[in-house]
Amino acid sequence: MTKPFIHDDFLLHSDAARDLYHNFAKAEPIYDYHCHLPQQLILANHSFADLAEIWLGGDHYKWRAMRSNGVNERFCTGDAKPREKFDAWCGTVPHTLRNPLYHWSHLELARYFGITDIINPSSADRIWQQANEKLAGMRVHDILNANKVAVICTTDDPADSLDQHAKINQSGLKTRVYPTFRPDNALRVNAPAAFNAWLEKLGGAAGMTVQSFDDFLSALQKRHDAFHAVGGRLSDHGMENCYAEPCAAVDAKAIYDAARAGKAASPGDLAKFCSFMMLEFGRWDAKKGWTKQLHLGAQRSNNTRLLQKLGPDTGFDSIGDFSQTRALSRYLDTLDSTNELPRTVLYNLNPADNYAFATMIGNFQDGTVPGKMQFGSGWWFLDQKEAMEWQLNALSNLGLLSRFVGMLTDSRSFLSYTRHEYFRRTLCNLLGTEMERGEIPADRALVGGMVKAICFANARDYFRLALDPTYTK
Repeated sequence: MTKPFIHDDFLLHSDAARDLYHNFAKAEPIYDYHCHLPQQLILANHSFADLAEIWLGGDHYKWRAMRSNGVNERFCTGDAKPREKFDAWCGTVPHTLRNPLYHWSHLELARYFGITDIINPSSADRIWQQANEKLAGMRVHDILNANKVAVICTTDDPADSLDQHAKINQSGLKTRVYPTFRPDNALRVNAPAAFNAWLEKLGGAAGMTVQSFDDFLSALQKRHDAFHAVGGRLSDHGMENCYAEPCAAVDAKAIYDAARAGKAASPGDLAKFCSFMMLEFGRWDAKKGWTKQLHLGAQRSNNTRLLQKLGPDTGFDSIGDFSQTRALSRYLDTLDSTNELPRTVLYNLNPADNYAFATMIGNFQDGTVPGKMQFGSGWWFLDQKEAMEWQLNALSNLGLLSRFVGMLTDSRSFLSYTRHEYFRRTLCNLLGTEMERGEIPADRALVGGMVKAICFANARDYFRLALDPTYTK
């Protein structure tokens, strides 16, 4: 009998790889320390109306592929009916062959719905019917429990309410859901209208009026404290590159005051203001024992026409070609020089920077924490098999793979936990191949122990978030 496309040994091409995956990786819980899941759906234990909602809603990866296949925008982000959007996707999937979406989509159908059909227009009716029947009895909490998701760290603006996070963690759900402090909007003094509107929201969340620069810093610090109070221990920043220009408090205040008066900061003043604020954020993180994440290298919103029509995060971003290391080194070194460098995860979006980032973390390991500085997992355009292997190889060659905190979803979809499976299979195949070649010892305890740690225990021990007792050992 012919095996289905997605089978037990998918991507595992040796006996050693199969042993590592099935006996060391597969059963480990999931520690999803960076994602964009909407916490309101977790709190509501949302029930999805149909496969189109859970599979296509908000998924700009799929939208990009559909547009490339000549699909009209109304079937991506527009007003087409759910079944019409689903059919448009099924018509696109055959054309995604060798794109990771082909693997991911088939994995999602197999793992969540038990469907092993090849996705195409001919199978669309059967998939739609079978998946929707299964989905009718599948709510958000069912998905989290079935995937053994120990932790979810959402991505939250300082002006966002944290009430839902507090309620989720009082609900009895075994998955712990924590906010991540992402103050990107606090840096946008080059767009004063949006910046000033956001300050009103920040003041409301902090329970104070934000007018002066001191008010601004106080409100942000109050929100940082509020994130800590509900269990948050991570911050995150999405930037083209790091900022490390000298900027005294008086200069930052002048740039802030100008933005409050409606004057957009010049590129030079923007860099100075961001540099000042990023050092402040780093010090706050270090003082509280948090982990800072730096997502660097995305060139966002390239298509102005469609940005104006559809808004950001709809599939018009790309890998940027920015100079990274000099400013990044200055930033990390400035914090380190006063012993205020927090645990830090560096993510790069340009694979040309892999070796640069993998060597940069070694400059600031200080012996206080195993793997204090992390070269983060393949991110966004690099979260597919080939780029995962590039990241694993760079880290292995230049650092300690054994201390790596592993994969994350970086997703808005509740079906994306198969990304962890995809990563685990890729990791095990890479190591298993080297075991069989004699390039690393054929020692199941040694290699398998490292696999288990990368899949869960390293993240658990590194981020130090409170877990349900089910996942503490």
